[in-house]
This record gives sequence, structure tokens and C-alpha cells, in this order.
Amino acid sequence: MRVQICAVGRLKNGPEKLLLDDYMSRFDAAGRGIGLTALPLAEVEEKRRSDAAELMEREAALLAAAMPKGALVVALDERGRVETSEAFAKRLGKWRDTGTADIAFLIGGANGLAPSLRDGAAHVMAFGAMTWPHMLARVMLAEQLYRAVTILSGHPYHRA
Repeated sequence: MRVQICAVGRLKNGPEKLLLDDYMSRFDAAGRGIGLTALPLAEVEEKRRSDAAELMEREAALLAAAMPKGALVVALDERGRVETSEAFAKRLGKWRDTGTADIAFLIGGANGLAPSLRDGAAHVMAFGAMTWPHMLARVMLAEQLYRAVTILSGHPYHRA
């Protein structure tokens, strides 16, 4: 199963990018043995100014175009389900085991994801009730993807 993070905004060189690249490289290396591979980060950006609702819809169109065709969609949103790392790993493994070819994790911009994307997602997840910068959310997701691979493969990285 190929896994891709699709996000609004461009991640500049700096500590967040270094962490993201590190965790995605780890995910890709560890995941290959259990049928999971990483696709390159897909970043989209809408340059035109508009009101929040219109901007979210334009960003949604860009995200939809960036993800693999037919991908299972997971939206990151503060209203989503909060789950343990073990539950997330189990969910990822189930998608892999039931033949999902591609999965796209969507991270919105400053205004969040458009309701059209969120409502159409197969799963909506959250990293708690707090609001996180969307650039940091990428790193947190990449770490959880790597952690899920280690849980699924029995690697000692995860200690709960």
C-alpha cells in the first residue's frame, strides 16, 4: 500500500522539514518489508486571496488533484477521532490487508479542510482537541506512520 501526505502550504527548509524527511525515510525503509511504501509529500498552495470558505474549497480542489486517483482518504481535523498509536497501527494494517492500494492523508491550511473533503473521507482523525500548526501536524503524522510500521512489524521502537 502506498501512503502519501497531501498538505496545504509549502514546508520551508528547517527543523520541521528535517524531522518530516527523517520520519518518512524511516517509514519507507521499515514499511517495505510489511507492504507499506511512502509516496513523496504533495504540497499545494492557493495564492489568490479570498474569504475562508472559498479558499478552503479551492484548496480542496488542489488537494483532490494532488492525491492518487482512487486513494482512500484520511482527513486530519480537530473534530476527528482521537485514537491510540496501537489503534492507528491496527487501522493502517487493516487497510493494507483488505487491498487498499493508495491512501492519502490530508492536512488543510490555516482554515482547515473544506467540509466537502472532510465529509467524503473514509476516516477523520485528530491529534487531540488542541489546535496544531499545519506544518507541525505533518511531522506528527509522519512520526505516527513510522510508529505504526514498528508496531505492525513488532519492532521495539514503540513502548506502551
